[in-house]
This record gives sequence, structure tokens and C-alpha cells, in this order.
Amino acid sequence: MPSATSTRPAHRTRTRTRDRVPAPDRSAASTAPGESAAPGASGNLFLLLIAVCTAVTAANIYLAAPLLPLIAHDFGTVPSAVTWIASVAQFGYAAGLLFFAPLGDRVNRRPLVAGLSLATTGALVAAAAAPGTAALAAAVFLAAAATVIPQLLVPLVAERAPANRRARHVAAVIAGLFTGIVAARVVGGLAGQVFGWRWVFAGSAVLTLALGLATAVALPSERRARQGGLFSGLAELPGLLRRSPDLCRACLRQAGMFGAWSALWTSLTLLLTGPSYGLSTATAGLFGLFGLTSSAVAPLAGGLVDRFGAARVVGTAYLLAAVAVPLFWLGGHVLVALFAAAIAVHAALVASHVANQTVALTTTSTPATANTAYVVSGFAGGALASAAAGPAFGHWGWAGVCAVAAVGLLLGWTSTLRRG
Repeated sequence: MPSATSTRPAHRTRTRTRDRVPAPDRSAASTAPGESAAPGASGNLFLLLIAVCTAVTAANIYLAAPLLPLIAHDFGTVPSAVTWIASVAQFGYAAGLLFFAPLGDRVNRRPLVAGLSLATTGALVAAAAAPGTAALAAAVFLAAAATVIPQLLVPLVAERAPANRRARHVAAVIAGLFTGIVAARVVGGLAGQVFGWRWVFAGSAVLTLALGLATAVALPSERRARQGGLFSGLAELPGLLRRSPDLCRACLRQAGMFGAWSALWTSLTLLLTGPSYGLSTATAGLFGLFGLTSSAVAPLAGGLVDRFGAARVVGTAYLLAAVAVPLFWLGGHVLVALFAAAIAVHAALVASHVANQTVALTTTSTPATANTAYVVSGFAGGALASAAAGPAFGHWGWAGVCAVAAVGLLLGWTSTLRRG
């Protein structure tokens, strides 16, 4: 495969080297004989299946957020007392990424995806039957830890994409991921209002099982030249970050961006169902439709990264997010401002994610391990911000949540200035 730089027009040679997306090293893996790089008769259909599977599995991480008022009512408490369950899901996802995602560089992904799909299904069923908040939190943690399938599939897509369209292919999967996040809020809120929150978890279990197993069957059978122990990728993470300043920069900047988004988005149901607006859980869930911005922005961001480089796209995304935070603060009382803020923050998050993840996937010869470092950093930032947003909302209201988001953006950007 030619490098990304070989396909660029001559007048783009002034783009900085670190923004380029070189072809990943594929020496560690190969497809089985007779299998093409894009499995099946159509690479586009395979990419679509991966995007849909990513949407369904990513939704599992955010199922609890729109259901918090219903969960609180069922267990006889107030919504602000169960917000920690949403952050437990993000911590679970980060833990799962640490242990499972690096295996994409070492083992055949087909049985790994199948096994994780079965584990996620079992945990979601346990969540649906949970007798209390502690049992629910434990089940949510396990479900989120096992639902790391999207981050096993993204490196596969990047490995097999044409060099000059790699960011676009990654963006297609990321669009599926954020569509799943939107569906978790919209469909989860509506279904929870009609059928109850337990049936939302049960329905997600069925979808996860069906899509996860279908994707596992469609994946190519890979031969891995395993180096080190099964979990040696986990031990390699610190050294990988030290050796790759580009990867480290992408991790820190996405942690700040995702932290800001998570603080605002996981707390939004508390604002909308509270005294300021007094909406039902189902109506508040419809607010997630503004997250469909991500589906349109992701392909556009992928093209911009391929054309102008990742650094410029990330910088623009941070500026947009900086505008979104005061709009969210104003949206505490002005609904139109909340609409504009929701669109802006989703556009900023997705553009930043496409750019940073493209860098993470192409900056080392172990893309699955590098992707683990990147996504764990992002979700750790999101989980910390979500955990801080709950108490902030309880003490200072919606303004406190906006302050947490602003701090996340500030830390994410300033912590990388010395690194370029």
C-alpha cells in the first residue's frame, strides 16, 4: 500500500509531517488464503455492517443516562443520587479497553468479537433484572467492559482502507458509533417511558447478540504472529506513549474534549426533567436527535483530515467547543441556546475524534494497542468529568456542569501546548 503522503498534490507539501497518516505496518497479521482485504462481495456492505454493529454496541455504554429518572423512581431515590451509574459505564468501558482492545494486534478478531458479544448480552440481561442500584451498577460496568467491539473493528477498517481515503473510512465507523450514542438517548428515553427501563436493557441485549454474532461471522479469519504474552499489549502502553508524542497529544486532547461533552451530555436529562423545563423522560430523550449532527460531520471531518491534516481539524473543533460551553450555560434558561449548543458540541466532538483517532491508528506499527491508549484516555476523561458533573449539578446547578466542561477543555488543550 502506498503511503498517505504519496497521494497528496504537490502544493500540499507544506503540511506538517506529524499531520500525515502513514500506512500502518501489517506484518503482524494476514487474512486467510482466498480472502480479500475487504471481506465479502462488497467492501461497502462490510463497512456498513461494521458501522451498524458499532452503533448498537456503542449504545450500551450510554443506555443508563436517559433512564436515570426512571431508575431513581423505581429504586425510591432522586435522579441526582444515581448519576454515578452513568459514569460507572464509562469507567467499565475504559477498563475493557485496557484488557481487550490490545488483543486486536495479537489474536484472531473473529472469535474475540463473538465472545465479547455473548458476554455483553449476559451482562445486559443481568442489568435488566437488577434488584438495586449496586447490582445495576455492577452489571452496567461489566456490559460496558465487554462492549469494546467498536474499538476492535476501527483498526481493522484503518488497516484495509486505501491510504488516501483512510480517514474517510474511519469516519464512517465513527458516524455509526455516534449514531448509537444518539439512539441510546432518543430510543432509550422513549422506550423507557413506554415499557420501563428494564426492557430497554433487555432489548439492547437482543440487538447486541444478533449484530455481534453477524459481524463475527463476516470478519476475515486472521493469522496473528503473536509477540509476547496475551496481555503484553497492556504492558506496552506506557512505552508506546513515550515513544510517540503524536499519539500522546491525540490522547490528551481527546480526553479534554470528551470530558467536556460527557459532563454536559450525561447531565442534560437532569436539566430537562428538572424545574427549569419540566419535560418527561421521553421528551427529554428526543433532545438527543440533535446528536445526529455527528452523522453528517464525521464524513466531512474525514475528508478535511485527509486534505488538511489532523492538527488543523482538532484546533477548529476546540474553538467550536469553546463557543458551545457558554451556549450551554445560557441554555439553562433559553431553549434555543440549548439547541444551538447541542449541535455545536456534537460537531466539535466528532471532528476532533475523527482527526485524533486517525492519528492514533496510523502513528505506530501496533494500531490496536495505540487505539487502546487513545480510547482509554478519552473515556477516562469522560468518566472523570461525568463523575464530577453529578456533584456539581447538586451543589451549583447547571452552571456547575458547564464549569466542569470548561475545565475539561482547558486542561485538554493547555496540557499539549508544550508538545506542539
